[in-house]
Order: sequence, then structure tokens, then C-alpha cells
Amino acid sequence: MKNGFDKHRGIGMTSQRTRDRMVVRLQEEGIRDQRVLAAISRTPRHLFVDEALATRAYEDTALPIGFGQTISQPYVVARMTEVVVTGPPPKKVLELGTGCGYQTAILAQLAEQVFSIERIGELSRRANEALRELNLSNVVLRVGDGWQGWPEQAPFDAIVVTAAPEKVPPALLEQLAEGGRLVIPVGEEQDRQRLLHITRSGNDFEEEMLDWVSFVPLVKESR
Repeated sequence: MKNGFDKHRGIGMTSQRTRDRMVVRLQEEGIRDQRVLAAISRTPRHLFVDEALATRAYEDTALPIGFGQTISQPYVVARMTEVVVTGPPPKKVLELGTGCGYQTAILAQLAEQVFSIERIGELSRRANEALRELNLSNVVLRVGDGWQGWPEQAPFDAIVVTAAPEKVPPALLEQLAEGGRLVIPVGEEQDRQRLLHITRSGNDFEEEMLDWVSFVPLVKESR
């Protein structure tokens, strides 16, 4: 894995120094988990965006990745990751909305195995290429409808959703392991969604609101 990261150290606005400055900003914004910060520091975000946007890769902003989708801003990636890796490292993580694979790459460095679903085949293909470039071999990608989760691989210690449904899909709650954590944006308005952290205890689910966020909608495929 180390060699895969070293190949993409970058120069100038994509250099390690630029990533380190981004990490300092994340710390100033309240990110505390050193494992998360280390993963973000070594991950070349510019690898996951179009070459024309590479010089903007380490700005704390979302960027377009095609097909009406975006790569989430680094703070949101860090915040969502920090929530689900609190305590012992999760063994199995489900991600809904692979997108370009950046969030996937961060999770893969902090969990034993990541299962990630993306409904747009071309984005899944690109994400797979980027993850292979970094030698992250503990990720399984699938093209499909995220609403139903991945029941064949459940239960999951953590579920990270990077697109917003109007309400939490029941299948995701069912697929959480005991003590498992779900972080998900929820809301009908794209510019004002609630970022929720849900923890399972038996058949009860404790809900905490973390922040106001803006994500693309979680699309439910018609059957």
C-alpha cells in the first residue's frame, strides 16, 4: 500500500505540503482523530478529480466529478469518517455512493474491509482504477441501488452514506451490527440536509444530528 501512495505524492499545488496544510485546517475546524487525519494526509485527493481541477483538489470544497455528482469537501469526509471509526477500527464498512472513490480510500485505510455501492457504472470504474493505483485491495465495489444496502454482506460495523434520501432507508438500519454506526445526510432540500449519526442498540436506534450539509440526492432505482 505504501508504494501505491508514494507514486502519487504530487508537486506544487498537489504536493504533500499542500495536503499537510489541509490537515491543519481540518484540525482547526475540529477534526481530532489522528488516524483520520493521517489517512487524509497521505491520500492524493488530486488522483480522484479531473486533471483540470487538480490544483483545486486540496481546497475545502466539493468539486464536480461528472454525471451531476461531486467529490465531498474534505471536512465532510473527515467528519463522517471520524464518527464511524470512533473506538476500535470497524471490521466491515458499507459505503453508499462510491462516487470517485475518495471517501472509499479513506475508509479503506481505517477498516478491515469496505463494501461500496455506486449506481453509475462509469464512476465505479474510475473509482476502481484510482483505488488500484493506491494498492487498496480491501475494497469490494458494486454497481447498483444503494437503497437496499448489501444484505448478503451484512451486518456492518459502520455504514457511510454519501447521498441524501428524504428519510433513512429501513434496510440500512437492519444491516447495522449491534453497536454499529450509520452516518447519513437526510432531507428533501439539497442545500439543507441534516447529517445524522445513528447507533444501534438491540432494536433501538439512537439518533444524533451532527450538522447541516448539502449532498446530491440518493436516487432510488425504479423496478
